[in-house]
Amino acid sequence: MDNKTIYALSTVYGKSGVAVIRISGQEVLQVVKKMTTLDYNKIKPRYAYFVDLKSIETKETLDKCLLLYFKSPHSFTGEDIVELQIHGSKAVISLVMKNLSLIKEFRLAEPGEYSKRAFYNGKMDLTQAEGLADLIESETAEQQKYAMRQMEGSLKNLYSGWREELLTVLSYLEAYIDFPDEDIPENTVFKLENTVFKLSKEIKKHLSNDNIGERLREGFRVVIVGSPNAGKSSLLNAIVNREAVIVSDIAGTTRDAVDIYLDLKGYPVMFTDTAGLREVEDVIEKKGIEIAYNKIEESDLIICLFDSLTDTIQSFDNISKNFSDKMIFVANKCDKISEKQKEKFEKQGCVCISAKYKQGIDNLLDKITTLISSKFTANSNLLITRSRYSEALKETLENLDNFNLQKEIELSAEDIRLAARGLGKITGQIEVDEILDKIFGSFCIGK
Repeated sequence: MDNKTIYALSTVYGKSGVAVIRISGQEVLQVVKKMTTLDYNKIKPRYAYFVDLKSIETKETLDKCLLLYFKSPHSFTGEDIVELQIHGSKAVISLVMKNLSLIKEFRLAEPGEYSKRAFYNGKMDLTQAEGLADLIESETAEQQKYAMRQMEGSLKNLYSGWREELLTVLSYLEAYIDFPDEDIPENTVFKLENTVFKLSKEIKKHLSNDNIGERLREGFRVVIVGSPNAGKSSLLNAIVNREAVIVSDIAGTTRDAVDIYLDLKGYPVMFTDTAGLREVEDVIEKKGIEIAYNKIEESDLIICLFDSLTDTIQSFDNISKNFSDKMIFVANKCDKISEKQKEKFEKQGCVCISAKYKQGIDNLLDKITTLISSKFTANSNLLITRSRYSEALKETLENLDNFNLQKEIELSAEDIRLAARGLGKITGQIEVDEILDKIFGSFCIGK
């Protein structure tokens, strides 16, 4: 990362009432000097100035804008920042950006470079930066809530706290390495081993969240399965309240898996319609059924849909052997059966619906929402939201499991050092240049 002053459009390009251009670096006041009539030596931080923004070459007015100055270190990046709040005209934006490019000390920002500079300047750690990225990408209330918690430092505080405890253990061990003639007192041995055991237990508990954090970011996967003509496509259309997939009385109409995204009471859910499960010779339909079984493997919940007139829950016995903990039995076409038959299905734990007439759909969605929300534990504000966190935590746990004071103390110290390093990879408290570009490269330009 160089020391150039960077600039970028921080709002979406296009017609809007206001567009914001953010400039960050040591030479930000050059824009005040070269493009306004203000005395750049007298600019006050955190004041809004209503100014004419001038062309560097012709001195013609480009726009009337609000100019704000944030002095280091009290800014998003930790550097001096100037923000130009201009009118959101494509012509105005293009002209202002063109003039900024004429300032020698300036260059266009790279994707995520503002957040990257904030990280390097100690304004946030990597978990907070990724929480910010998740907040920008959030589409549902639950995604926003958990992204906000991460951005505010919930994971940072957890992982940094664990790392500090390991560094304390390491300091004891290194002290005894420096004085090899002294034995470690028994009470110290107990204290160190107890600390490591407690941390190991906490990390295992944290890892047992079943990837719930990643699901919250990417969407919970709910797969609809059943025999041909059970009404799977009709159910999906009823759930999303539109004609999303083709409905036909011809068996085998659905040949491939169809994914539909839905905001379900704040939770992001991906519903998947699959090919009807049956024995077939048709090569294409057979491939669709293979895909259906793959989707079942990957799913968080399985809606086992059957025709209440002709079928029973026993038709899913082959699936229930391995997936009984995530199956919801749904009896369709219940508008055609008696109340007594409905009661029978309900006693078996089935949800009774009519996809055609959209009866019972709300009850089914309520059950799905309840099952999804039940996955959130008391520690749900501390969810693992990235696979790289899981990998680093497993690396930490492996080294903690290797720790024991019965072997040479240098080896025990190395176990703790490697465990602390694993936690440092998550927060960025060690040299992790190899992952920084990957993380910040996914950000939008201007953030």
